[in-house]
Amino acid sequence: MLFEQHYLDCLSQASYVIADEGTKRAVVVDPRRDVSPYLETAEEHGLSIELVLETHFHADFLSGHLELAAATGAEIGYGDVAVTEFESRGFADGERYSLGDVTLEIRHTPGHTPESISIVVYEHADDETPYAVLTGDTMFIGDVGRPDLLSSIGVTADELAGQLYDSLHEQLLTLPDATRVFPAHGAGSACGKNLSTDTSSTIGEQRAGNYALQPMSKDDFVLAVTEGQPTAPAYFAFDAMLNRENRALLDEHAEPVSLSVEEIARWQRRGAAVVDTRDPVEFARGHLIGSINIGMAGRYAEFAGGVVQPGAPIVIVAEEGQQREAKNRLARIGFDNVVGCLRDVEQAFVDNPDEVTRGSRLDVAALRDAMMSTPELQLVDVRGPGEAEGGMIEGAILAPLPQLNSMLASLDASKPTVVYCAGGYRSSIGASRLVSAGFADVSDLLGGYGAWTAAHEAQPA
Repeated sequence: MLFEQHYLDCLSQASYVIADEGTKRAVVVDPRRDVSPYLETAEEHGLSIELVLETHFHADFLSGHLELAAATGAEIGYGDVAVTEFESRGFADGERYSLGDVTLEIRHTPGHTPESISIVVYEHADDETPYAVLTGDTMFIGDVGRPDLLSSIGVTADELAGQLYDSLHEQLLTLPDATRVFPAHGAGSACGKNLSTDTSSTIGEQRAGNYALQPMSKDDFVLAVTEGQPTAPAYFAFDAMLNRENRALLDEHAEPVSLSVEEIARWQRRGAAVVDTRDPVEFARGHLIGSINIGMAGRYAEFAGGVVQPGAPIVIVAEEGQQREAKNRLARIGFDNVVGCLRDVEQAFVDNPDEVTRGSRLDVAALRDAMMSTPELQLVDVRGPGEAEGGMIEGAILAPLPQLNSMLASLDASKPTVVYCAGGYRSSIGASRLVSAGFADVSDLLGGYGAWTAAHEAQPA
């Protein structure tokens, strides 16, 4: 058997290639949208990808099932509860799929979503102990799937949590302890609240150490998995619906067209978002007026999905050579409407000084002075609720970055505003988003809440 995990750090997302080395028949599970890595694996090992299996309708990324099917002629498969606009095969609970000696068994495991499945992998069809189980978003390492996402329209979080309890205890925990566990996500994903940095485990290890799998009643389980979940990015509902649809294919090799500063300004007047992917320090030194800073070094696509409206035209500003990567990473969440990019950024800024502005960033001492001298100062904390529970700057308004767009009307655009996060990356996104929305006087805090608490701890008693 060939078994490969492909892990995408920027979305904390795992996909899998499984093949029978005798027959060279292969399956890809939960592929990302830019599918070249799977095609390269197939070419390297002489494999024929004949099936693309999806564990559920993903909310956090746009899956590559259509791209992979178009490239290989593979079937697309789901649990038979799923309904798709495109042609797909539905697998019944307990149904087996043979690649030769290597065999897959589909288990319906609703709870994260109604159509969720897990895939039990047997290296040999008659093995008593499976090689592994691919758990999708049903079970993670250290956690289980959240049941409260908007992808499950018409089903309450409590109902899904009850289904999740049954799926875990009747389908996954019945597997032998030695069975390896390979989930669809790791730490950093908003699909759970306690995900480990490990990307694999075993049923036995999870039975012993996963908080959600400890002995408890179903009612206690429902309470445990529904409380304290992180704020879901705004694009999740958009992606969950798009993953059911027969949408356009991505050309991952296409470069975005070059635009002049004048053309970009015209696109801005038509509602385009200018996404500047450079480091926050470079952005503060100079950027196009009205642009939003979402650095490529962080969780770029996820945060773009929180502050850019789905379907809006997008112009990319990036370091030379990163334009296509910036476009493709947006495409991973279904943000396909990239109308172009700015090239030779520094020269463009020199040639168009009237279209360029600087960002305001305050250190802790400057913020302390502003708080004392400016009574109307508006402090905005863009961290998540769980982070804020550990402490906030006095008087701050909690506006988690994924909810910032929906909270704009509740903030006062006329007040001097300072935005902070944990370390300074998200605050640059939030501050630039407020400026693009018409807030006149916005700064962000260098070093974030970490710098604030460190400075105050260092003060003598």
